[in-house]
Amino acid sequence: MKSQIVSFRCVLRNKLGHVLSSTINHDVITGMTASALDGAELPGLVEGLVDLKTGERRKISISAERAYGLYDPDLVLEVSRKKLAGGARVKVGDLVRTRCRKGRMRLFHVTQAGASAVLLDANHPLAGQDLIFDIEAVEVRDATSEEVRESFAVPAPGRLIH
Repeated sequence: MKSQIVSFRCVLRNKLGHVLSSTINHDVITGMTASALDGAELPGLVEGLVDLKTGERRKISISAERAYGLYDPDLVLEVSRKKLAGGARVKVGDLVRTRCRKGRMRLFHVTQAGASAVLLDANHPLAGQDLIFDIEAVEVRDATSEEVRESFAVPAPGRLIH
């Protein structure tokens, strides 16, 4: 299977048909092996883009497990404002970096904010949802060997990748 670089328009819906977002995505690489997709964000979408042609439209349905994962209640913490840097100013919708129960640093969304404590959630906002991507390919081309190599590159230790 050859690797391609795909740019596409996308309307994202949940399985009830509600529109969650509408975007244009540029330079997404396809044709990755299953082992290369392990741990990748949205592996089901990347697989669904394989052999796409310019101008082609596809509906790609992805289960929650193959999208952003199942919702994990262990990734929700109630934390005293006193234990958070800038805790007095933290409000709903903010992003906070702190340690989870397992000791790893994680990025949390503030979902509730009380006078003395806040509720933090490290789940992706779309975790637990089956998703439907309506795709229209704007541009498709074969990936160069350099682009394929770069897609397998491991980031330097300590570098934050979004």
